[in-house]
Amino acid sequence: MLRISPILRWIILLSVFLLLTMGLARGLAWMVFAVPGAENSPALPTFWLGFRYDFRIVALLGLLLFALGSIPVLNPFKSIRAQKIWTWFLGLVFLALIVFYIIDFLHFRYLNQRLNASALAFLQDAGISASMVWQTYPVIRLLLAVVLLTWLMVLSLKRIFKWSRVENYRPVKPGSWLFPIVFVLLAGIGIFGRIGQYPLRWSDAFNLGSDFKANIALNPVQSFFSSFSFRTSSYDLKTVRASYSKMADWLGVSDKDSVKLNFRRQVQPDSIANWSGAATPNIVLVICESFSGYKSSMWGSPLNTTPYFNQLTREGLFFDNCFTPTIATARGVWATITGIPDVELVKTASRNPLMVDQHTIINDFNAHKKYYFIGGSTSWANIRGILNNNITGLSIYEEDDYTVPRIDVWGISDKHLFLEADKVLQKKKHPFFAIIQTADNHRPYTIPLEDREALGIMEFPLDTLRKYGFESNEELNAFRYTDYCFKTFIEKAKTSDYFPNTLFVFVGDHGIAGNAGPLFPASWTKNSLSSNHVPLLFYAPGKIPVKRIHDIASQLDVLPTIAGIANIPYRNTSLGRDLVKMHFTGDTAASRAFILDVNNKNRGILYQQYYYSRSLQGTISSLEWADFASQPTTTEKPSAEWYEWWSKAYFETARYLLLNNKK
Repeated sequence: MLRISPILRWIILLSVFLLLTMGLARGLAWMVFAVPGAENSPALPTFWLGFRYDFRIVALLGLLLFALGSIPVLNPFKSIRAQKIWTWFLGLVFLALIVFYIIDFLHFRYLNQRLNASALAFLQDAGISASMVWQTYPVIRLLLAVVLLTWLMVLSLKRIFKWSRVENYRPVKPGSWLFPIVFVLLAGIGIFGRIGQYPLRWSDAFNLGSDFKANIALNPVQSFFSSFSFRTSSYDLKTVRASYSKMADWLGVSDKDSVKLNFRRQVQPDSIANWSGAATPNIVLVICESFSGYKSSMWGSPLNTTPYFNQLTREGLFFDNCFTPTIATARGVWATITGIPDVELVKTASRNPLMVDQHTIINDFNAHKKYYFIGGSTSWANIRGILNNNITGLSIYEEDDYTVPRIDVWGISDKHLFLEADKVLQKKKHPFFAIIQTADNHRPYTIPLEDREALGIMEFPLDTLRKYGFESNEELNAFRYTDYCFKTFIEKAKTSDYFPNTLFVFVGDHGIAGNAGPLFPASWTKNSLSSNHVPLLFYAPGKIPVKRIHDIASQLDVLPTIAGIANIPYRNTSLGRDLVKMHFTGDTAASRAFILDVNNKNRGILYQQYYYSRSLQGTISSLEWADFASQPTTTEKPSAEWYEWWSKAYFETARYLLLNNKK
């Protein structure tokens, strides 16, 4: 005679069904998103840890079903009404899980990260996000898939219920409570995650040794809700004060004040440029969408995606070792304009009303008229508010201000954006500081029909694409189209009167994580440094030296360096420094770059040839070789203490400055 009650049998079978389904989803993610070398590494630890994360979710649901189902009126085996209620309830649970997993899959495909609470930032611009999704993904087919999968899950639920019914069940004492007690104990252990003092944590996934394995192991439901603990904006004042003296010395603060935490310094530049007597050169700063270094031609990719930009780097000052402090466009724009890394852990700083008031060096270009050109709208991520609130006399040009039609959710094409900006700048007789923000190197990877023939669409096998960091030929050709648009702009600008007296600056807003293995150290793929590494080019033929510079550089340094080259005195309150001055005065040993991995919750720093990273949720850290231009000459690593001190000092100082950098 069976001693397992129908409801317990039902819960166990349902739990096994859900665990198998979640495991299949994880296996699919492993196959689809596998990075090179993953097939040769043991998968068992990853899937075992993933099973434990899945079991936690299933155990929570199982305990809920057992607790409520043990009440006679809610027991589906004693009440037809209860059976219908549970069918509807579990149908909704299945629907939610299916939607969660599909969004997680698309999020993984987009950012190489499991779904987490930072994705809520997309809801701040729901219209734009929805349009991008509609133009990028087969939404109708996805909705049909949701409906079909939910129907199949509910059908399976009914079959499981039928299998669980035992008409002649009779409890036998004293063993009738043995299985329920064992079930509750196992569920409790599953929820805790391990037998030990501390529970299984979200951050334990990163003990597996690679971001790919960690993200495969994570359960998207737990990943999403665990990351809610990082939603508050604050800073550790004690750490800021303790690190102030060293930080101020490194930044060059002469009027140090550890009580008021003064980071201001008035800089009188000594420009290396020859502006032929012109006191006020024009500035054109191009913020380039998803301009990943490893995918371009400048580091030897045989796909040769950016031949024109590669030629430009041979005619200007090119910093080939530049990093963005974080990823995401809104964060990249913020870091470039303010010189402070956006270390908000969920929402971006641009969306925080306490942070909208920021000082920017752009305002020290007093003689310059300010322009901002974007193919779409600056309403996205509250960028318009940041720009208008902090840049004096700014004129913003958006999609409705142009005479050409929009091509997708991001507005007009980058080619037309550059040409429209050129039309405006040609008419100006005064010096100008113009920012142009591109967007086409982004899903849905639209290339206008009018440019496809001139570009020449290329096709490569999937294994070749993935070897050099691309997931599709659409992405590859969108990257190539960016180079085509750069060429169109510069060749057109060369015919304009403003060209001889203009400094052009190109910097990526961020990169994209992917396989950087063939061209960069293994630590780049492992630590997703490819998502932060971007080209940084200062281009003014005949005006500035031509040189490829390997000093570590940061997106935070862009505006101080522009002001230095343009010979503009400026007040700096940020964490950025003049890269050109540092290089030509022999101060390159001080070069470093702070990085915050918002998705994986790691803070790190690049210094000399090493990259240090530490988890914000525990004590896991690593120090690895990260210089793509040389090989280590010894296996002995420097002390991690220095790196830990500086990465923590950067992080807390940045958090402080986000709330204390008023214009």
